[in-house]
Amino acid sequence: MIPYIGRRLFALGATLAGAALVIFLMLEVLPGDPAAVTLGLNAAPEALAALRAEMGLDRPAPLRFVLWIGGMLTGDFGLSYTYRVPVAQLIAERMAVTLPLALLAIALATLIGMPLGILAAARHNRPADAAVMVFAQAGLAIPNFWFGLLLVLVFAIGLGWLPAGGFPGWQAGLLPGFKALAMPALALALPQAAILARVTRSSMLDTLQEDFVRTARAKGLSERVTILRHALRNALIPVVTILGLQFSVLIAGAIIIENVFALPGLGRLVFQSIAQHDLIVVKDLVMLFAALAILLNFAVELLYGVIDPRLRQVS
Repeated sequence: MIPYIGRRLFALGATLAGAALVIFLMLEVLPGDPAAVTLGLNAAPEALAALRAEMGLDRPAPLRFVLWIGGMLTGDFGLSYTYRVPVAQLIAERMAVTLPLALLAIALATLIGMPLGILAAARHNRPADAAVMVFAQAGLAIPNFWFGLLLVLVFAIGLGWLPAGGFPGWQAGLLPGFKALAMPALALALPQAAILARVTRSSMLDTLQEDFVRTARAKGLSERVTILRHALRNALIPVVTILGLQFSVLIAGAIIIENVFALPGLGRLVFQSIAQHDLIVVKDLVMLFAALAILLNFAVELLYGVIDPRLRQVS
């Protein structure tokens, strides 16, 4: 297991370094002046020179890259030009909304998608299977922001059970906070649950054709035990892959939903920073999203070795 983890750690470091280099090149080294983009085309030369010095653009590009990476490793993400506060503070404040939202959404997607996928595989070519596939097609076809608006019409405007938008802050209590996140999380979870149901169904159908499943049935084990104890674990590799990808998508892809529900999360911060040309915040957030995706992929690969020990020898 240790050599397997070592190989994965080396790949993790190389991927993070490559992602950081690409992001830096795209936002700071390619033709164009980040200071001019931030201040606008009609900015005074004195203001441009002052901002270039503040952003460190008067230094060589390799030195700026090293300082940027070193700052992030020590928790110094720089100072936001628009908000005039440390970017790390902005990220910490917004992460307190986005991370619970993503966790709640992935939990809902898992609780909905995996059981439906298992049910569809166990009832292959029966009405239950057809019903699950209809749900999966509908979940993939319906845009999550449109589904979110439907939830607002029903549960906020119609029934008055949940707030239509905004976030009261965790200092107001757990219940008000989770009530504010319930509809956004469900809107985010629907397409992910549909994907997860299809992947789980497909993987389970392949596993149920294996010899060890037929052997378990021949030994007289019940269908429930055969599916849950023997087939499910061997079908988890693609399911775990999708879960890892989905969580990173939910973290980085909540821009529309957070704007629909006026949630002060990372997604909305990205949208506001792009609109305000705050490239310091944009650069740090893009790197954060990339790092989260890479780290989640690393965690998924470690889970591969736990689920199927044979992969430790071949990876």
